[in-house]
Amino acid sequence: MMDSYLKENFGEVQAKNSSDEALQRWRRACWLVKNRKRRFRFTANLNKRSEADDIRRTFKGNFRVAVIVSQAALQFIQGLSDYKVPEDVKAAGFQICAEELGSIIEGHDVKKLRSHGGVEGIVDKLGTSVTNGISTSRDLYIRRKEIFGINKFAESPTRGFWFFVLEALQDMTLMILAVCAFVSLIVGIMMEGWPKGAHDGLGIVASILLVVLVTATSDYKQSLQFKDLDAEKKKIAVQVTRNGYRQKLSIYDLLPGDIVHLNIGDQVPADGLFITGYSLLINESSLTGESEPIHVGIGNPFLLSGTKVQDGSCKMLVTTVGMRTQWGKLMATLSEGGDDETPLQVKLNGVATLIEGSHWSWSGDDAMELLEFFAVAVTIVVVAVPEGLPLAVTLSLAFAMKKMMNDKALVRHLAACETMGSSTTICSDKTGTLTTNHMTVVKACICLKSKEVSSPEAALGLCSEISNSARRILLQSIFTNTGGEVVNSEDKKYEILGTPTETAILEFGLKLGGGFHEEREKSTIIKVEPFNSLKKRMGVVIELPEGGRRAHCKGASEIILAACDKVIDANGDVVLLDDSSVNYLKKTIEQFANEALRTLCLAYMEVGNEFSPENAIPTEGYTCIGIVGIKDPIRPGVKESVAICRSAGIVVRMVTGDNINTAKAIARECGILTDDGIAIEGPMFREKSDEELLELIPQIQVMARSSPLDKHKLVKHLKNTFGEVVAVTGDGTNDAPALHEADIGLAMGIAGTEVAKESADVIILDDNFSTIATVAKWGRSVYINIQKFVQFQLTVNVVALIVNFSSACLTGSAPLTAVQLLWVNMIMDTLGALALATEPPTDDLMKRPPVGRKGNFISNVMWRNILGQSLYQFVIIWYLQTKGKEAFHLTGPDSNLILNTIIFNSFVFCQVFNEISSREMEKINVFKGILKNYHFTWVSGHANCSCFEDDPRGIGIMFKVIYA
Repeated sequence: MMDSYLKENFGEVQAKNSSDEALQRWRRACWLVKNRKRRFRFTANLNKRSEADDIRRTFKGNFRVAVIVSQAALQFIQGLSDYKVPEDVKAAGFQICAEELGSIIEGHDVKKLRSHGGVEGIVDKLGTSVTNGISTSRDLYIRRKEIFGINKFAESPTRGFWFFVLEALQDMTLMILAVCAFVSLIVGIMMEGWPKGAHDGLGIVASILLVVLVTATSDYKQSLQFKDLDAEKKKIAVQVTRNGYRQKLSIYDLLPGDIVHLNIGDQVPADGLFITGYSLLINESSLTGESEPIHVGIGNPFLLSGTKVQDGSCKMLVTTVGMRTQWGKLMATLSEGGDDETPLQVKLNGVATLIEGSHWSWSGDDAMELLEFFAVAVTIVVVAVPEGLPLAVTLSLAFAMKKMMNDKALVRHLAACETMGSSTTICSDKTGTLTTNHMTVVKACICLKSKEVSSPEAALGLCSEISNSARRILLQSIFTNTGGEVVNSEDKKYEILGTPTETAILEFGLKLGGGFHEEREKSTIIKVEPFNSLKKRMGVVIELPEGGRRAHCKGASEIILAACDKVIDANGDVVLLDDSSVNYLKKTIEQFANEALRTLCLAYMEVGNEFSPENAIPTEGYTCIGIVGIKDPIRPGVKESVAICRSAGIVVRMVTGDNINTAKAIARECGILTDDGIAIEGPMFREKSDEELLELIPQIQVMARSSPLDKHKLVKHLKNTFGEVVAVTGDGTNDAPALHEADIGLAMGIAGTEVAKESADVIILDDNFSTIATVAKWGRSVYINIQKFVQFQLTVNVVALIVNFSSACLTGSAPLTAVQLLWVNMIMDTLGALALATEPPTDDLMKRPPVGRKGNFISNVMWRNILGQSLYQFVIIWYLQTKGKEAFHLTGPDSNLILNTIIFNSFVFCQVFNEISSREMEKINVFKGILKNYHFTWVSGHANCSCFEDDPRGIGIMFKVIYA
C-alpha cells in the first residue's frame, strides 16, 4: 500500500531531467513539515532557479543588444580619442589596462582593437609573446596579478556552524517543547521551589539543546563535504604556453597575456583574442543565447569565457579574467538553484509526510489538559515522524561521494549515486576505458609492404625498404595532418602532446627519422578539418614549398581506403588501385584487427592551386600511402570487472568507433562478447526497422564503427523500449546527447572533453572500466544502506508510538517521558543515520540482481523485519509495564521511577539490537565486519552509555535490579 502511495504521489521525479511541474507537485504533497528549511535544504530551489533563468535571459538580451549597438555606432565614428595608459599600469610595465581590454572584448570593438595595433599590438602591450607566453619571474608575475586580477569568480560565503544551529532550532515541534519547558520551569519553581521544581523543565531544555547541537554538527559536516566536492567539479585544466614551453594549468591560474591552446570540446577559460587556428566554431549559447555556432578567426577574433569549442582548434591570447569577463559578470547576478533532488529523497519525504499527517490528527487535542501530557504528546510526534529519512539519503550520498573520489570517480549529480546502484546495462567505450590508452604503432603496411615496427630499429629498417619519395610523403602526412604537437618540455626534452592515437603516430614518425618542426616549416597549412567521430576522418591542405597544394587525409581504414583510387607501390610509384591491391590491403586491415590492433589508413592527393580554404577538403580521389596498426593493451583487471558486472546482473556492451574485427577481438579478451552475443556495425544498426531492433538489441554485445547518433539510438531504445537502467561512457563532444539521454552518463576524466564532462553525471578520473564497476558497487551500497536505515527507523516509530499511545489511553500515563523520547529521537534520527548510512560496500552486493527501474523500495523482507522487530519490542515493553513490578519485586515509593528506568533502558537496548540487526536484512550473521565501520561502533557505544544519562540514579537503579 505504501509503495503504491509513493509511486502515485512521489513517483514522477526521475533521476535526471525531471520537469519543474513534477518537482513542484511532490513539494505540494509535503504540505506538513516540522522543519521546512532542513527538510528541503538539499533539494533544488525552484524559485531561485526561475530567478536565475530570468536574469540569464535578460543578460543575454542586453549583451546581444550591446554588441549590435556598439558595432553599428562604430560605423559612424571617424576617429577615436587617444588612449591614455594609467600611471599604475605604466609603472608595472604594461601599456594597456584591464578596463580597456574588457571594453574591446565586450563590445566586439574591431576598430578599437586596430587602434591598439590589432592582436599583435595587444600582445606587445601585455608584455607577452605568441611563441613563449608570459614570464613567471616573481616580480613581473605579482605585478601582472595586481594590475589585471586573477581568474576566479565570486562565490557565496561558506555557511558557518551557527547557521545550522539556528536552522535546527526552527523545528516546529522543538519550539513547542521549548514553550512547554519554559512553562514547566515557571510552574515547577512556583510549586516546589528551586532547584527541585526546575528538574523537568531543565531536562527538556538540555535535551533540546543536545538534539540541536548534534543535528547542527551533522549538517555542518555534510555542507563541508559538498563544498569540497563542488571544488573538485570546478577543476579544469588547459594547455598553456608559459616561459617558452607547453604545460597544463588550472583555469584559475590563468593571467592576461597567457597563450592558451584550445581544441574541440574545450571550454574557453577566459575572455581573449584569436591568434591562429583552423575551422574554429564557438558555441556561445550559454552566454548570448544564440544556438548557431559562431565562426571565430582573424576577422572576428573575440573569444568569450564560458563558451565551448564546437569544432576546430586555435591558439588564444587571454585578455580579461575573473569577474571582469562576460561570464564573470553573468555569474555575479545569478544565485544557483541547486541540484535536483534524487528519487529516493522524494520517496522518503513521502514516507515522512504520510506518517506526519497521520499523527497530527490526534496528538494535539487528546492531551491538552495537563502540561506533562501535552509535552509527551508533542514528543511522540517528534519521535514518530521520521524526519531523518530524507536527510539520511543525503548523508549516505555525501559519504559515498567522498569515498568514490578516493576510488577515482567524481560524482557531479547526487542522483547518479543511487541510480548507478539500479543500473542493468553499461554501454562502454573501448579506447581508454577497456584499454590502457597508451598506444604504440607496432605494425605498418607502407607501399604494400607489411612490417613489424614496434622498435626504433625495426622502424628504420622499414625506411630502407621504401623509396625516398614515399618516405617524404609518409613523414609529411604524419607531421602535417595531426592534431598533436611535439614541444619542448620544462627540462628541454621533447614531449608529444595530443590524443593517444595522435601521440602514437607522431612517435612512429620520429622513429622513422622525421622531425616535426622541420616538416612544419617546409610547408604552409591552408585548411584543417579536425577529426570528427561522425566522419571518422581528419584532413589538411598544405601549400608546398615548390608550389602547388596537397591534401592529406587519415582515419578509419575502410573509409579512407574506399576514398582511394591509387596507391604507392613497392617502387615508390603511384599506380591505380586494382582489385588485387585492394584485396591485399583489406586482408592486411583484417589481419591487424584480428590481432586487436587499431588500424588507420593514411592517404594524400594533389589538389592544385585552384583549391580555396573556403572549400571543403575532397572526400575521394586519394592515393593510399599505407596502413598502421596501433596496439592498445587491455587494462589490468578489466576482465575480472566485467565478470563481476555479469554476476551482478549488469549487461556490459562495447560501443566503439573501431573496426569490427578489432572490437570483437578486444571484447572477447575482456569477456564481453560471448557465444550467444552479436557484434554489429553502426551503419547496419541504423538501417534496421523498429521491429527488427526489438529482437536484435537484447543480443547486441558489441557495436563497431558506431557514430554518436548510433550510441544515442541504442541508449534510447534500451531505456524506453526495454525499461533498462542504462549507464553510458563517453569522452567526445558528440557523445553529449547519449550522456544526457542515459540514466547515468559517465565521462572520461583524462580523455574526455569539457563538453562531455558537463553532460555527464559521474566523471571517471582514471578512465578505467574497473572504476565503473566500483561506482556500481557504491551505488548499490547507497541504496541498501538507506533501506537499512528506513527499516530501523520505521521500527522505532511503530514501537514508540504504540507503546506511549496505548499506555496513555489504557493506564493514563506514558512510560517514556518527553526527555527520554527526545534522547531516543537524537539517537534514531542523526546518529542512527550516521551509523547505517555509512556502511562500506561489500563484494556480496555484486552477487545479487539489480533493482532495476520498477523495484519496490520497501521490500517484503523489510516489512517482515519491521513487523517482527516491532512485535518483539512491543511484547517486551508491554510485559515490563504490566508485570515489571512483580517480576523485579519492586515496592516502595520509588517503584514507579525504577520501573520506568528499566523500561527506558530496555527500550534503548532494543533499539541498539534493532540497529545491529538492520545491518543485514536477510543474513543471520549481523555482526560480520561490524568493527570495520567505526561510525557504527561509536554510535552503538554512545547509545549504550546514553541509557543512564537521562536519570542520574539510573546506574544505581540498574545495579539494584540486577542484584535483586
